[in-house]
Amino acid sequence: MEHHRKFYIGGKWIEPAGSQTVQVIDPTTEAAFATVGMGNTKDADRAVTAARKAFADFSASSVAERIALLERILAAYAARQSDLADVIAREMGSPKSAAVQTQGPIDHWKQAARVLRDYSFEHRIGESIVRREAIGVCGLISPWNWPVQTPVTKIAYALAAGCPVVFKPSEYSPLSAIVLAEILDDAGVPEGVFNLVIGDGPQVGEALCRHPEVDMISFTGSTRAGILVAAAGASTVKRVSQELGGKSANVVLRDADLEAAARWNIARGFFNAGQSCHAPSRILVHRSQMDQLASHLAREAARVRIGDPRDSETTMGPVVNRTQFERIQRYIQTGIDEGGRVICGGVGRPEGFERGYFVKPTVFSDVTQKMTIAREEIFGPVLAVLPYDDEEEAVTIANETPYGLGGYVFSSDRERGLDVCRRLRAGRIFFNGAAGSVAAPMGGYKQSGNGREMGVFGLEEYLEVKAMFGFDREAAALPSI
Repeated sequence: MEHHRKFYIGGKWIEPAGSQTVQVIDPTTEAAFATVGMGNTKDADRAVTAARKAFADFSASSVAERIALLERILAAYAARQSDLADVIAREMGSPKSAAVQTQGPIDHWKQAARVLRDYSFEHRIGESIVRREAIGVCGLISPWNWPVQTPVTKIAYALAAGCPVVFKPSEYSPLSAIVLAEILDDAGVPEGVFNLVIGDGPQVGEALCRHPEVDMISFTGSTRAGILVAAAGASTVKRVSQELGGKSANVVLRDADLEAAARWNIARGFFNAGQSCHAPSRILVHRSQMDQLASHLAREAARVRIGDPRDSETTMGPVVNRTQFERIQRYIQTGIDEGGRVICGGVGRPEGFERGYFVKPTVFSDVTQKMTIAREEIFGPVLAVLPYDDEEEAVTIANETPYGLGGYVFSSDRERGLDVCRRLRAGRIFFNGAAGSVAAPMGGYKQSGNGREMGVFGLEEYLEVKAMFGFDREAAALPSI
């Protein structure tokens, strides 16, 4: 059994204020393999105090100094990438073959440095100067499903902006956060600029949200938790940026390549065992093509390789814990009870698995908009196929959800596809399975959140805007907006 009690605060590994610990469970074996210390409000306060002490100097550091820091972090990260892949597989079940879990952060470190290198912090608007400067101490709260990439998209741009941070990871995936703290320490991050406190939402998370010395909260997680974060942050009128839940639709138009759409939807929908806010969990297809698409989906789902996430042949591991496993099972049973037709999968573990939180890749057809599995975020390998009668109805169904994080369109006609993409109410829309870009913004409409991450938009989340007057053009030659 591994034991990790200390937190990283003020440039040092220190003992927590309390004695509480939590076990880390391997979802493949259902056995505990590590314990970590759990923080409380005192730990959160110590971390915020360290960050506040570091703010004046770090916010005044030069762009060149911050770029150099990001480059050192990138080198230290690359040296530990394999370690992170091992830890992620063991603590939350994501297969090591899913390289994006650890490769993606490399792209984000690089992109943050590129954005910073080209960014102008002061512009002229008429006779005034508009300045953007570090907002202050930032509390970063991330989920367990992307235990490295999500915090890196926050940390990289906060540091680029000149903001010290206090990072609270999920208590379900704390070990990757500890490795991440070791990486930043190895890279020589200045004392107090990066701080790690492990704990739960009601104690550490809420303490950061309510703390008067925290200027901003960046939160990724469920919509339910996001509402609590926003309410707690409102008590001190701090900025709250959030990426929350999703129920993304993949609109498969009549002229689409159905086989390609099915192949992509299974790969993306079951990636990370479906534990992704952007997962295309609703597939909209013309009523006349429903059986044909369902056949393609069943065939592709049969190719999913379920197994130990440390096995290089595995494409889908277990879900993160027993609570998540049981929640997904209830949704599958509800889908059956409400009249959904099971194309593949169903309740229970896959054949041959007596232990571990493994879920059968499940596809429902003949799903209506009123069914629970069409409305609520399941966060597991469960897809719902819904019919539509015309394109207008397809767009309406896609948008009739409180969420608006991602959207997908398949069509052989680019102009037609672009028109549908423009009409979808979501923050990121992908055409024919195109890859995203770390330079483009990520975030949601409606109850999928507010604010944006990545690229220039991600940097500006961590900047305040100041207008200054009385400086003529000769005194301050700056680019104009």
